[in-house]
Amino acid sequence: MRIISGRNKGRKIVAPANLPVRPTTDLGKESLFNILNNYFYFDRITVLDLFAGTGNISLEFASREAVSVTSVDNFQGCTDFIRKMASTLQYDNMTVIKCDAFSFLEKSKQQYDIIFADPPYDFEGIAKLPEIVFEKGLLKKEGWLIIEHSKVYDFSAHPQFYQHRKYGKLNFTFFVNGDFKPEEEA
Repeated sequence: MRIISGRNKGRKIVAPANLPVRPTTDLGKESLFNILNNYFYFDRITVLDLFAGTGNISLEFASREAVSVTSVDNFQGCTDFIRKMASTLQYDNMTVIKCDAFSFLEKSKQQYDIIFADPPYDFEGIAKLPEIVFEKGLLKKEGWLIIEHSKVYDFSAHPQFYQHRKYGKLNFTFFVNGDFKPEEEA
């Protein structure tokens, strides 16, 4: 893994082999951030990274100077690693929380510009994520929910669905809060 852009551009991140994770590939992450770069000023947004794993996505947002990045994972080894990397890279804009993602969402009162969720591909609760996020009002107006998932999920019928992108085995589904729908990219 590497940080693609920002103040730590090119920095390699080597996670311990014993973490139960499937990090977003560099190609997938680069594609994701190319899309986001067209719609957001990173230095003005707040981000929630659910099922943060190695912190790959969180560290990328922090490197790009997001106002705040909250990383949530239920595995102690993951949260310890993310804290260590945030400290090593001197990211004071990161908060790391060891908690079940659904428990965190149920208790959260904060709104975010971007919520990124990368649950295990065999996780049965993936379909509930958009419902909880939108019912609880956790996105700011025109905020985005992005779910990384396997090909077996189709969220296109959701009223806040914006688009689906596929990169090899990697799938991203984007949801937008509100009537605003970004123009389709050429």
